Amino acid sequence: MSALTVRPFRRDDRDQLTELINAHVAAVVPGVSVSVNTVLSDLERQPGEFITDPWVAERVTLVAEQRRYVVAAAHLLRYRSGAEVGETYRDAGEIDWFVCHPPASFWPDAEQAADRLMAACLAQFARWNVRVRYADGAVPAPVVHGLPRNWPHIRAVYERAGFRHTGDTEVILIARVSDLPAPEPHPGMTFERTLGECGTRFTAYVDSRAVGFIEIDTTLARPERQARTTGLADIGNLHIDSASHDKGLEHQLLAHATAWLHLADVNRLFAYEQADDKPAIDLLLTAGFQELTRTDRRWEHRPR
Repeated sequence: MSALTVRPFRRDDRDQLTELINAHVAAVVPGVSVSVNTVLSDLERQPGEFITDPWVAERVTLVAEQRRYVVAAAHLLRYRSGAEVGETYRDAGEIDWFVCHPPASFWPDAEQAADRLMAACLAQFARWNVRVRYADGAVPAPVVHGLPRNWPHIRAVYERAGFRHTGDTEVILIARVSDLPAPEPHPGMTFERTLGECGTRFTAYVDSRAVGFIEIDTTLARPERQARTTGLADIGNLHIDSASHDKGLEHQLLAHATAWLHLADVNRLFAYEQADDKPAIDLLLTAGFQELTRTDRRWEHRPR
């Protein structure tokens, strides 16, 4: 086998890196892939992370190469230590994402490559002298964040290096829009469509009183940066007034949003819930959703 090299990313790695990222995305969410332009843009800045991205002081991308092929890659961030930075991120280093080939007959040294790359990541953190070391799996694709359960090979790399899961576990659900509840007449209830915090908001009113709303984001990706994300949307917010006694209001809101999704040619809708919120998950399951995956948020370097 030829020598394994860990080095900084070069622009001529872009096609192989994009292929490796898309392989990981495909294991999590069906029918989504990202373009080379998306990957390159993500290495420079992340406009979607409008809160945390301005806090980043340095970005470093490393690759592990063997036989002139990129077999693993990682993108690292160093956050500034100023008072304007959120306390959790202040003077922190983070593996924003880490991708590598799983062990296979044609990549017998895949585990070694991943561990060598991880050692280089930790060495970079040491040079930065950061206060705390975090890890995530937020490749530049919709729906993919945290460390999805579909990447056991990445989890193994993190755990061997001393990273521990310290955050929440999130359930990601998916539904075909055609399987969602159909709108039905609901006497005494009216709906209004407005712009919400996390997308288009549909608010239900009874006697001029707002009793609940749902927000649907049909702009999961900037079209000029994504290769295949058409027909996707997600639920940004779903809120029911505690004073409302309408047991079917959640389905009514979802059904009203469904009519809009059909007009927008959206065919798949995503939802996210905390793993311990069984009532919210059950509600979505009865509305036509199915569990897509679970993802573990927030990993911290805590070597034993």
